[in-house]
Amino acid sequence: MIKKLLPSLKGYGPASLLASLFVIAETLMEVLIPFLMARIIDIGIANGDLPYVIKTGLAMVGLAMVALACGVLSGRFAAVASTGFAQGLRRDLFHKLQDFSFANIDKFSTASLITRLTVDVNNTQMAFMLVIRLLVRSPVMLAAATVMAVRINGELASVFLLAIPALAAALALIMRAAYPRFSKMLEKYDAVNAALQERLTAIRVIKAFVREDHETENFRRAATELRQYQLKAEKVVIVNMPVMMFTMYACTIAIVWFGGRQIIAGTLLVGELFSFISYVSQILLSLMMISMVFIMIIISRASMRRIQECLDEEIEIRDPPNGPYPEVEDGSIIFRQVDFSYAGDGDRLNLKDIDLEIKSGQTVGIIGGTGSAKSTLVQLIPRLYDVTAGQVLVGGHDVREYRLRELRDNVAMVLQNNLLFSGTIEENLRWGDADATVEEIVAAAKAAQAHDFIMSFPEGYQTKLGQAGVNVSGGQKQRLTIARALLKKPRIIILDDSTSAVDTATDAAIREAFRQGLGQTTAIVIAQRVSSVMEADQILVMHEGRITARGAHAQLLEQSPIYREVYESQMKEAAE
Repeated sequence: MIKKLLPSLKGYGPASLLASLFVIAETLMEVLIPFLMARIIDIGIANGDLPYVIKTGLAMVGLAMVALACGVLSGRFAAVASTGFAQGLRRDLFHKLQDFSFANIDKFSTASLITRLTVDVNNTQMAFMLVIRLLVRSPVMLAAATVMAVRINGELASVFLLAIPALAAALALIMRAAYPRFSKMLEKYDAVNAALQERLTAIRVIKAFVREDHETENFRRAATELRQYQLKAEKVVIVNMPVMMFTMYACTIAIVWFGGRQIIAGTLLVGELFSFISYVSQILLSLMMISMVFIMIIISRASMRRIQECLDEEIEIRDPPNGPYPEVEDGSIIFRQVDFSYAGDGDRLNLKDIDLEIKSGQTVGIIGGTGSAKSTLVQLIPRLYDVTAGQVLVGGHDVREYRLRELRDNVAMVLQNNLLFSGTIEENLRWGDADATVEEIVAAAKAAQAHDFIMSFPEGYQTKLGQAGVNVSGGQKQRLTIARALLKKPRIIILDDSTSAVDTATDAAIREAFRQGLGQTTAIVIAQRVSSVMEADQILVMHEGRITARGAHAQLLEQSPIYREVYESQMKEAAE
């Protein structure tokens, strides 16, 4: 599976290759050292040849120094390659996520995506480092040490050659049992991240309702469940080391026993036995390292699968494949027999049989109860979702004919969730137009009734906003997001219940600024307050995914019982 992720290694292939080459050189040097040790014992010491001992000993020191240098270089290149690979994975994942449509995002929770970008990438990075080092080192050491051991004594070599199939079978059983457990463990990581994200986001609500103890207990349960699944997974993996160590010690004892008998019989030299034991240790150590690498690959295989799921996700909304691509010439909007379902199921429609025409420059209000699909309707205009049936036209063209950038640059949305980013107020407003002048920024802020409160801050437009704008009120957030949208100078502006947190006087001032300043910009206003839309050119009344009435304010008071009921209840509340 790691092969599918290798495109993220671009630029770090040479470092990966060098890491493997240096580890091969290091391994070969280490394999030669026991051979020289045997020569010192059997030739130099046995014959009392001190010059030979010194010469061969210096050769051993030289090999050890070369091995050390190769090991250091291998580690350095492996670190460069693995961190570069992780960076590439995160970059490719994040770029992919930026292309996700709302429908794609709905398939993955935010917590799951965070886990994939952090824990899963870290696991994959570790597995990659082990592959380019240990998975190269171990087979080379296994092959070279086996050749040297068989060269010394083929009869003794049969002892560990019999142990290898048993170790391979044990490793296969461990790997088979470990994979599903680690997959489940990563799902529990998602749950813990989701719990943490939700509680941190809602920390003010938790404190306001004095629910700290309750939420602490809920998080403790999620963390405990993760711990239990970690234990289940680790219980399988920890068996690997005892099995390997038992096999190593058993082989060593058998070799010493049989080798000692051969020394007594005069068919084996003492130095050869010492070097043979060293080679057997290298062989069994290489098998142990191979098992560790495969265990880590099993652990990371679940992570790699989850990363690959994101990278392989089919983007549901793309630019049309062939040009020429139209430009948005005006803000006219037409819905032609539109049906829409979040599930993509024609039997479970969220919008049903929508026919609607909005002329460029008109202001349209949308009223309806919770769940009437008001937000769903406007999200089809910038093509955040694609229709299940029918057509949505903007500027005379089907939205599916436009490049997404062209369409969305001309449709500004102020969503129900007023999202701001860490940085200054000016930096947040420049999301609407990065090249806007200071005068344009101030004009947009004034139109959104945000300029006065911005200037009340000591640093004005350079005031730093906390994460998600936590240091401004809900009404201030709404006005800043409206100013940001106005700065785009769009053909169409959509306000999705985006003045609910401001007082009626400010709401009226924003509407007046819109009437004077928007010109030919089409405005669609979703609101709970009738007063926010009563002056619109056209008002839509929605219920259960359908447009049940449309017309001007006076017309709807006569023809729509739903609209009249909402209006009268709000007027009564205002009077009281």
